Formats: sequence, structure tokens, C-alpha cells
Amino acid sequence: MEKKARTNYPINDLLVRRWSPRAFSSRIPGKEIVLSFFEAARWAPSCFNEQPWTFIYATKEDPEEFQTMLDCLVPGNVRWASEAPVLVIAVAAEKFASGRDNLWAWHDVGMAVENLILEATSKGLFAHPMAGFDGDKIKETYDIPEDYTPVTAIAIGYPGEVSSLPEDLQEAEVAQRERKAVYEFTFRRTWGDNRGV
Repeated sequence: MEKKARTNYPINDLLVRRWSPRAFSSRIPGKEIVLSFFEAARWAPSCFNEQPWTFIYATKEDPEEFQTMLDCLVPGNVRWASEAPVLVIAVAAEKFASGRDNLWAWHDVGMAVENLILEATSKGLFAHPMAGFDGDKIKETYDIPEDYTPVTAIAIGYPGEVSSLPEDLQEAEVAQRERKAVYEFTFRRTWGDNRGV
């Protein structure tokens, strides 16, 4: 199922097609496709080209590994993410290699994640990033070092049938996508001045 964005200005079709579904097919993408997601993330920009991201992933090809990662999500996300064939956790390095605090790490990880998501979209898959996870459990489960912080979890897969979702999630899955208009977050001259936008 596609749910294209209704845009006010023309943008790249890849961005129009990108959205975060909850209904996934059981079809598992091949390893080369999965690794292409991380290759796309690799080429994201970052402060001083530090690349402060690390990705941990699991696929349903290894049910035990997959369940371990699934157990790090909050129950509300487990309900639907359990059907996705690929789960990913993105982790930010909070310090530069020099030891100084990297205040831009989360921003840079976000750009790498967007590259990953768009690469998945370009291959006919969809990715749904989530804030609903247990960061402490992730750090303990995967022995993540100090100064590294889980930023997001991502479910990835081919589109599935809306009817496969619990009933209370089906309506949201087919609802029209909405976003703030450009003039609501774009200013000129001073804060709040959207004249001429």
C-alpha cells in the first residue's frame, strides 16, 4: 500500500512515497539489500565527518536474535513491529574521537537514519522509526559502551496488508497523512515572521 504525501510544492517522488506504516509483509529482504541501507547511512553528512552512528540489526532469518531486539521495544510497538522482517537500533556516539562532547551527534545520526529510510523506500520497502524502546535494556543487552546512546529503533520491511494489524491500528494506517504547512515553520527576517513565505 502506498500513501503518498499531498505536497504544496513539487518535491522528489522518493520523499513523497516515504511514510511509516505498521503493516509489513513477512517477506525477508536479501542480505545485500539490507546492507545497502547501511551503505546509504554511511554517506550521510556529519560534523567533522565523525560519523557518530552505529547500527545494530536483526532479521527474522535468525528468530532468536530478532526476538532479543524485539524485547527491547515497548509493548505498544511490539504489537506491530513483530511482523516486520528487519529491526534496527541506531546508536549515537556522544563524544568526538578527541574526547570532546559531540553536541551534533543526534542530529548526524538522524541524517544517517533518513538516508537509510530513503534507500529502503527506493527499493520498495518501508521503514518506521520508533521512540518506543527501553534504552537501558538496549545498552545492557548489546553491551553498548558508556558515552553511546540508543537514539531510535526502526522496523523495516515490504508493505503488508492493513487487515493484518490489530483493529485499533487499522484506521490510523489508512488515515490521510498530515503535516504543518511550510509557512508554519519557515520564517524570514525575525522569529515568527512568515510574511512572503
